Amino acid sequence: MYGVRLTWAQLPPHVRAWVGDVLDGPVVGAVSQPGGFSPGSADRVVTDGDRRAFVKAVSPDQNPRTPDLHRREVEVLRTLAGLPEAPRLVAASDDGHWVVLVVEDVEGRHPSLPWTDEEVAATLHTLTCLATRPAPPTWPALEEELVGEMTAWSRVRESPDAPVDLDPWTVAHLSELDALARATLPRLAGDRIVHTDLRADNLLVTPDGRVRVVDWPWASRGAAWFDAATLLLNVRWSGPLDVRPHLGALRDLGATDEDVLGVLAGLAGYLVEAAAQPPAPGLPTLRAFQREQGRAALALLQELWPAG
Repeated sequence: MYGVRLTWAQLPPHVRAWVGDVLDGPVVGAVSQPGGFSPGSADRVVTDGDRRAFVKAVSPDQNPRTPDLHRREVEVLRTLAGLPEAPRLVAASDDGHWVVLVVEDVEGRHPSLPWTDEEVAATLHTLTCLATRPAPPTWPALEEELVGEMTAWSRVRESPDAPVDLDPWTVAHLSELDALARATLPRLAGDRIVHTDLRADNLLVTPDGRVRVVDWPWASRGAAWFDAATLLLNVRWSGPLDVRPHLGALRDLGATDEDVLGVLAGLAGYLVEAAAQPPAPGLPTLRAFQREQGRAALALLQELWPAG
C-alpha cells in the first residue's frame, strides 16, 4: 500500500526545465517510484545524454507539510555527503513554493516483500555501519522528537473515541504498554545517525547485495539501535518471518530486549492513535497503512512478550 504521487509530466514546466539544466540535457524518460507516502513526485529520470538521477518535487498544493520535509532532507543529505550508505545530493531548488531535489539514482530495488532472512541481515549490516558514525550535534534529538509517539497510549486510553477494535491481549496490557513506552523514551538518547523512518520502501538492495538507505527527512541523533528495532516492525508487517534470529544484531548495537519491546510498544500506540485520525491532505492511503502497521506491531509484541 503506497501513497498517490504526482507524475513527472504533472510537474510545472519550469521545474522540469531546471532539472534538465542541472543534468546538462533535457529529460527524455521518467519512471515514477511507488514507495512511500509523499504526494509529490518521485521519479527515476534519464536525459538525452543518458545521464540518470532521482528527482523529488513537491509544493504546498499537494500537502502543506511536505515542502518543509523536502527542505529538511536537503540539509540532511548535504550533511551526509560522502556517506556510502546514503545517496548523494546532486542539486536542490527552492523557489518558496516548489521544492525540488535531484539525487543520485541508486541502482537497486526495494527489499522483497515478504522480507527474507538474507535481506534482513544485509539491512542490519548497513545499520550497524551507520551506527559507527556520530550524527551532527545540530540534528534533533530522537528522544525529544518522539515524545508524542511514545506517549500515545495514554491518550488512547483516556480518549472517549478510543479504538474499539483492539484485541483482548492489547486491552489487557494497555497500562503495561503505556508504562513501557514511556520508560523507553529516555533510552532513545544518543549521538548516532538515526534515519527514524526505516521501511522497505526507504531501502534499496544493490546488485552486489548491499543495502543503501534513502529518503532522509526525519533524520535524528539518537540510540544506535533504534532503526534496527523499527525494522522488525516492517518485517513483521510484510509477512510471517520470525524476527527472533535477528535480535542478536540489535543486542550488539546496545539494545536490551526491553528496549526492543519498548520501541514496539511506543510505535504501536502511535499507529493506533494515528490511524483513527481524519484523512491527511493529499495522503488518502496513509490511515489504512497506519492501521495495518499498528496491528503488525501489536502482533509482534505478543510474539516477543516474556512468558508469564
